Amino acid sequence: MEKFLKIFLPVYFVVYFGIAFVGRTLITAKKIGKNPFVLQKDDSAYGLIGLYFRLLMVTMFFYVLAYPFLSEWYGIFLSIKQLNINIVKYIGIGFLSFSFIWTVIAQRQMRSSWRIGIDFQTKTELITSGLFNISRNPIFLGMIAVLIGLFLLTPNVFTIFFLLFGYVLIQIQVRLEEEHLLNIHGENYSNYFSKVKRWI
Repeated sequence: MEKFLKIFLPVYFVVYFGIAFVGRTLITAKKIGKNPFVLQKDDSAYGLIGLYFRLLMVTMFFYVLAYPFLSEWYGIFLSIKQLNINIVKYIGIGFLSFSFIWTVIAQRQMRSSWRIGIDFQTKTELITSGLFNISRNPIFLGMIAVLIGLFLLTPNVFTIFFLLFGYVLIQIQVRLEEEHLLNIHGENYSNYFSKVKRWI
């Protein structure tokens, strides 16, 4: 299993980031004529969350790229040995597999409304069909699944930090986005909000 993870983790995250972030950014930018990456870079709460999100993503990416070379070291660095068993790792692979498929589908269903961050300059279409009919935030749900999957595959102090910190950031970002959507879509979003759960 360890040899498999040394290949699987870097390949998975390169493909995941490549398709779910870089690829989707390029596709959406071509459709709307501007960069959909709109995480604020100011001194506001939006800017602070955006900064922490970028730092978390970069740190996680470097973690998985370095894992094949330092996996033994990661294993002993405050490792949670009770979870370091094959059945847990298979569950972790399941979470990552689910997240990839789920996220790609949700992004495709968002079409031109997909953004990284909150776009204050454009009134995007409110998407309520497909996966958005069972979850108001399917892409963020997919991101949480990634955090859980990475933790289950390499349960140590690094990945539990990624999981906890990422979960808190996502919870805050979701609420900021919900407030924004309510402001721009009014009653339509209020009705949607009352019918569909935040997660699932």
